[in-house]
Amino acid sequence: MTVTVGVDVGPTSTDAVLLDDTRPVAAVKVPSRPGDAIGSLVAAVEELPAEVRARAVTLAVGLRVAARAVTERSGLAQVGVLRIGGAAADTVRPLFGWPQELRAAVCAGVANVAGGSGLAPLDGAPLDEAAVAAFGAGLAGRAEAFAVSSVFSPADGAQERAAARILRERAGPDVPVLLSGEIGALGLIQRENATVLDAALCVLVARVADELTAALPGLGLAPGAGVLVTRHDGTLMSLDYLRRQPGLSLGSGPACTLRGAGLLAGVGDAVVVDVGERRARVGVLSGGYPREAAPGEHIGGVPVILRFPDLLTVDAAAHRDIAEAADRMQPAAGRLPVVLVGGGAHRVPDAALPGCDVVRPEHGDVAGAFGAAASPVGGSCERIVRRPDALDAVRDEVRELARASAVRAGADPRRVRTVLDPEEYVPYLPGAVLLRARASGPPAPL
Repeated sequence: MTVTVGVDVGPTSTDAVLLDDTRPVAAVKVPSRPGDAIGSLVAAVEELPAEVRARAVTLAVGLRVAARAVTERSGLAQVGVLRIGGAAADTVRPLFGWPQELRAAVCAGVANVAGGSGLAPLDGAPLDEAAVAAFGAGLAGRAEAFAVSSVFSPADGAQERAAARILRERAGPDVPVLLSGEIGALGLIQRENATVLDAALCVLVARVADELTAALPGLGLAPGAGVLVTRHDGTLMSLDYLRRQPGLSLGSGPACTLRGAGLLAGVGDAVVVDVGERRARVGVLSGGYPREAAPGEHIGGVPVILRFPDLLTVDAAAHRDIAEAADRMQPAAGRLPVVLVGGGAHRVPDAALPGCDVVRPEHGDVAGAFGAAASPVGGSCERIVRRPDALDAVRDEVRELARASAVRAGADPRRVRTVLDPEEYVPYLPGAVLLRARASGPPAPL
């Protein structure tokens, strides 16, 4: 039997659960400590039964420090933003449209240098290495991190890697350099924005990861217990993976609450209403995972390419608004059950949701912590294919890369399963197809 501790560090309360396999053994809720996510976690875990806690081999944590930092414009690193594309990629300048206060909190300097990859080897342009070196030297000692984005880098990331090497030579080997090609989406602006946010968050997230690692031995878990953190798609990742892509934790709180609600209610498809102290968030669970929002999501006022749960947020005290949001989230055909969870769910009567099959699962007030504890480790991969005759080979490659991503995130390599999403045609690239695979599996054994 595997014992897991799940923790959800929220703005007002921190929830913790103990699972024996998938069976809840204990659940607690304690007030969160403002500005102290790790202290809140420690306080909640210490309330769990010590004798069972001592057998826990995994601590799964929902941290919202990244989302709070972006929203509050605090704790963010100063970032050197390097775009590789030259005049062909200069129509919309880097950080265009960012809220002024967020740009001021993040931007150490911006440059657009000549270069850029293509879908085929002959489609690119040479990288202006001298311009990259000058940019890195000019920001040495000022930039705490760099974000590098190149045209078509998800298809060929060689120029981003070359730029990263030059920046480390000029600005210092310990300065983090984050590459947009690792995000995997083709659109330059949203991909660049997501990379800049990753870079802005990397110092804060590294500090929190260090604090969590330091606190682990004192939590009374099994010797050598591992730590995983929640991500935006309802799966988990290791602390090392979080350090490389901090933005994956944005949106992770709602994602794990949706998963936890479905698991507690025993349903894979449902409308989930998470009622907090001041607001209620309404989302959809499809096949056991959060339904994703359409492209064009924003974080802190910034358009990004990251895939977040599709949510509607309303006033928790406005029952009519909750009912309307739940109705809007229902699919076109059929009616899904409505699962009510969260600390404020008891204040919403069944009568406020007329015509709905309302489910109130036991332990629903700690659904986020349960979702963290019961979720698998995840990974994904996206690729653009220009030639239809290459699809079969690339399908296998994408599946394998998604599997490798899940293993790097901490999944047991022997038990990872992959799913290939339906293929999508890229409207602005005739004949091009977007392939996306997702992988998940239980944590690797200690």
